[in-house]
Order: sequence, then structure tokens, then C-alpha cells
Amino acid sequence: MKKKIYFLSDVHLGSAYHRKHVNKDESISLASKGIDINHYAQLKVEQKLCRWLDMVKQDAKAIYLLGDIFDYWFEYKNVVPRGYTRFLGKIAEITDSGIEVHFFIGNHDIWLTDYLQNECGMIIHREALTTELLGKKFFLAHGDGLGDDSRSFKLLRKLFHSSICRIPFAAIHPRWTVGFAHWWSNHNRSTGEMPDYMGEDKEHLVLYAKEELKTKTDINFFIFGHRHIMLDLMLSQSGRIVILGDWLRYFSYGVWDGENFVLDVYEE
Repeated sequence: MKKKIYFLSDVHLGSAYHRKHVNKDESISLASKGIDINHYAQLKVEQKLCRWLDMVKQDAKAIYLLGDIFDYWFEYKNVVPRGYTRFLGKIAEITDSGIEVHFFIGNHDIWLTDYLQNECGMIIHREALTTELLGKKFFLAHGDGLGDDSRSFKLLRKLFHSSICRIPFAAIHPRWTVGFAHWWSNHNRSTGEMPDYMGEDKEHLVLYAKEELKTKTDINFFIFGHRHIMLDLMLSQSGRIVILGDWLRYFSYGVWDGENFVLDVYEE
């Protein structure tokens, strides 16, 4: 069987946004049974993600998770966030079988130490990666901070990536930090964090890839997450950018078999 490389990003496990996939009748039924709708919706997405992993492990050479798999993740010295048991167990099962799973930090799941690596077997990437995959050269990154010259965004990103700022944040009890993090995430999303495609001349990641191609002409694919849009665009005769969409709206992913790259939607 021909081995393939799979790419996925922006699942945002734990996000209240997943509640949008629960219809009105289902919500009424759940409420009458005293079932928490947010937890139910998040669990359904996690289970769907595990089914996707079961599907791709059949012919996967490697799986690349390009950031924001969790809506919020902060590892304390001896404690990790509650939940995600099915997903983490599935990842451990896959890596135990010999399939590489690469995990890129996003702007929602920055704060890793060694849990995902040691307990789940994932290969952690804190920076963009240029690598050859089945005969073609790939530039892989979550995408936050690339091509975006906004001062406010750069300042916020610097604070979030600061090891110094992490120390006092870790000293605050999780009952406060977890709630605040999810509130911040949902507030940003409700106020326009996911704008539609802005056009080739305005998309930061497209502009960034075009600039990189001026000096790195051998890159065949730029693969990003972050923008929550599905985009597959040729930038030159041999250079192409793919933005993977998300699992908040699309349930999308990418797959490369050495000849064709397909941006697809997982449907059951």
C-alpha cells in the first residue's frame, strides 16, 4: 500500500464554538436530560477526530498537526489540562505503531513542556520546519506571526511566547487561568478572528510565501493552518500554498501521496 503524509490543523478541542454543531432540537433534548451541551459538543468533535485518525493510520507514513489542536493547553510541572483522553490515547496508539506524529505549537497551544512528547510519542515543533516529504520540499508552520506586521499582534505574541511571563501565569490556580483562556479565545472568535479569504494581495500568509519564494525557489509547498480558511493556490510554476481550513467549520485536512496534494473534507 502506498504511504501518504497527512496534515491537519485548528481543531480547537475544548472550544465552545463546537456547540454550533448541535441543532436546536438536540439542545432541547440534552438540556431536558441535564447534559452539558458544551461538553457534549466538544466530545462529539473529539470522537470524530479519533475516527479520522483511525482512517488515516491505515496508510499514513506520518501525520502533521499544524497547531491549535487544543483551544487552550498549558502544562504545569506535574499537571496537564483535564479532558482529551480519547484523542491523546489515540495518538499514543498511533505513535506506538511506528507512525510519526508531528505536533506544531499554535497560538492557542503554545505552553508545552514534555508531556505530549514523553507520554504520547509526538515530535514537537516550536518553529517552522522545512523538510522533504516524498520527493518534494515542504515549508510547514502554524502560520501565526508570519507576514503580519501588526504591532499589537507582535506584542501579544511576544508576551505569549515569553518564558518569563509563563512563570507568574503558572503560579495562578488553574480554576482562574483555564476559564480566562477560554473566555479570551471565544471572545476573539466572536469578534472576527476568522475573517473570510481576503484575496491574494491581502492574505498575510500568501504574501509571506511569495516573499520566501524569492530566495527559496526550491520550496514546492507552503502548508499552514491558523487562518481558518481552505485555500489551495499556485504561487509559481512549482510553488504552491495550502491553508488547511479547520475543524470548527470545515472538518478539513490535507493529504500528499508523492504525486498529488489534495485538500479534502472528512465526511462520514
